[in-house]
Amino acid sequence: MKLSELRQSTASEILDLFGADESKISLAEELVKKGLPSKKSEEYRYADIESALSLELEFLKQSMDDIEPCDKLIITDGVVTHAPESVSVRYTSAIDRDMKHFDPLYYLGHIASEFVLALEPRGDESLKIVHRLTKIKTLIAYRVALFIAPNTQVNIYESFDDCSADGSLVLCGYDAFVDRDATLKLIKNQTLDSQNYRMIASHRFKIEKSATIDLATFDFGSASSLQTMKVELGERAHLEASHLLYASGSAKRGTVSKILHIGEHSTSNQQAKSILADKARGIFDALIKVEHSAKYTKAHQGSKAILLEMGPYMASKPQLEIYIDELEASHGSTTGQLDSKQLFYLRSRGISEVEAKKMLIQAFANELIDKVAGRSIQEQLHISFDKAFYGEARMECIDTCDGCEDALVGDTEEINRLFGFSQ
Repeated sequence: MKLSELRQSTASEILDLFGADESKISLAEELVKKGLPSKKSEEYRYADIESALSLELEFLKQSMDDIEPCDKLIITDGVVTHAPESVSVRYTSAIDRDMKHFDPLYYLGHIASEFVLALEPRGDESLKIVHRLTKIKTLIAYRVALFIAPNTQVNIYESFDDCSADGSLVLCGYDAFVDRDATLKLIKNQTLDSQNYRMIASHRFKIEKSATIDLATFDFGSASSLQTMKVELGERAHLEASHLLYASGSAKRGTVSKILHIGEHSTSNQQAKSILADKARGIFDALIKVEHSAKYTKAHQGSKAILLEMGPYMASKPQLEIYIDELEASHGSTTGQLDSKQLFYLRSRGISEVEAKKMLIQAFANELIDKVAGRSIQEQLHISFDKAFYGEARMECIDTCDGCEDALVGDTEEINRLFGFSQ
């Protein structure tokens, strides 16, 4: 079936199609009210949504398997197969769903998911989550609920294995609830190539009083995908968000976000960097909304993009919607090519034009990669970016040539120093 056919369906017909019970009727009604996204939808106008919804897909019936103990949490086709003992894992449908989410696919993801994976760390925790997707030409839908207890800190590193889910569409996302005085640090590392599956990840983050979320997303490759997120900030809550995108080929991918400041003294800082090659399209459509109740808010947002040639296109739309006077807010966006003066300087030192461009691009990317806490995670992110940017052949050279990798790191550190890139 093609998901685009749901445009003519009633709420009851949608439930019947997915075998969902009446407890999801409000979700189906909201989906019908908003309608499936199209190229005319504001949040999806730059994405490749029509082709994604036109894929011929099988429906995946998920079953709850026994969970094996492991030092990481592994989700295979939407089901937890391995988990550490320090994390409570349960399957449920009784969570607080957001009935005012801007993304219709948030509702479709909940309807198509047979259950919600509820994860509750039992205290301070550093957790690795690995997603494995193996079904071909299939709709793979699953939701993950994160419950972060008061006064705890949870660090999550999320990665996606090299998967064989070619031709599939993945609808997934987090419903994350960060309780008072808690901290959630979430790092996503994903590389998607054009022959792989397509993913639309729709998230909802609810941040309570004096809680913090530190979100860093790293998206690389030549496949089209989109991540949407809605963040609700309570009193003195803080959001630190960074997004690094490298897109090549004909990919259309990026981030659509809405950050809602609801409580007084809430703060947010969102920064996006995009590197675009070939005929790729980068997306950064981000709204900061400051409600009447959110006095003394501090909100900052920025987007920087580098176009490596004439073919790529950047759709950057940072926005502020403010209903009070007592606040501090800013936003901005720049799109351009590599600086000719910097290239000239490097070439005057005997560096070829190709290598000079690569050094500047790496320095641009490293500004966000090197902000991530943890040397081992930084190294994994560097490897993922290098594989996407340089290609496998170049990486084989780096892996086998003594001193090449150290030289590469030294070059980028020198560029950071020379041109004032912050660390």
